[in-house]
Amino acid sequence: MKKTLGIFGLLVFVCAFTAIANPNFVNAYNIQNTIRWTALYGIISIGVAYVIISGGIDLSIGSVVGLVGSMLAWLLAVKDVNVPVALATVVAMSICIGLAHGLLITKLRLQPFVVTLCGLLLYRGLARYVTDDQSLGFGSSFEGLRSLATGALPIGGFSLPVPFLIMIALAIIASILLNFTRFGRHLVALGQNETAAKYSGIRTDGVIIVSYVFCSLLAGLGGILFALDVNSIQPSGLGEFYELYAIAAAVLGGCSLRGGEGSIVGVVIGAAVMRVLYNAINILHIPTHLEFAIIGAVILTGVIVDEVVKRVVAKRRARIDASA
Repeated sequence: MKKTLGIFGLLVFVCAFTAIANPNFVNAYNIQNTIRWTALYGIISIGVAYVIISGGIDLSIGSVVGLVGSMLAWLLAVKDVNVPVALATVVAMSICIGLAHGLLITKLRLQPFVVTLCGLLLYRGLARYVTDDQSLGFGSSFEGLRSLATGALPIGGFSLPVPFLIMIALAIIASILLNFTRFGRHLVALGQNETAAKYSGIRTDGVIIVSYVFCSLLAGLGGILFALDVNSIQPSGLGEFYELYAIAAAVLGGCSLRGGEGSIVGVVIGAAVMRVLYNAINILHIPTHLEFAIIGAVILTGVIVDEVVKRVVAKRRARIDASA
């Protein structure tokens, strides 16, 4: 809870600072646009949070986004496949990718870093090969489908983007699974100590596989929404570096890279911080060359502060225990 409040405080500070520096930050269009992109990044961040809590890592998220988005456009616009079949195909592809990752990690005992790094290269290459590295789009033939990414729900004088509603629904489901189910307890126990989890009777292989399937499934859903939003898909560029944004949002939101710790609410807020920072850089006319430097500095500062606080708390507890 303290971590969640801390990252929420950072979000409020960045928003307030940017709004004071440039009042255009709080106009309706900019807020709606920021919320929509926060939701898109939030969806893939929720997925990777499960993997990180389990003690793993997934570096292939961006390439999964690129592959799924490119394949959806290719199936609909080039192969003239009907919408339900195309959606089912790319969703099944996402699930199979996660299943493959989980099996390679649990059955062959390969390192998650290696498996997903290879996936990062493999899926990007497949996307470029299948589409012949050509730009693809949906044109004006799939406006109903595109409303999943570009639509909005009017609430008074404000329109709430549909992707935000999708993210909220997924966040609620993910929070319930993590905090109120046996699977969630097993996931946290696995991340804290895999050996102890095994000796306590937890089927760790199954938990790991499910976490990677969940991560790839949400990456695939993100790929669908990103592709529908931009409507001009570059197989070589769609999803590039998205895995870094997702992992950074999860870490900012309280997920420990050591595993065994994390909050879905914190992850969503972390994704919001990432997008607000990006938006602030643009709206304050800060050179875009500094984008990664600024975001990296903020993330590093957040991690350092978190680690320092942990050590201070640990020392205080040690002193209290010693005096007792």
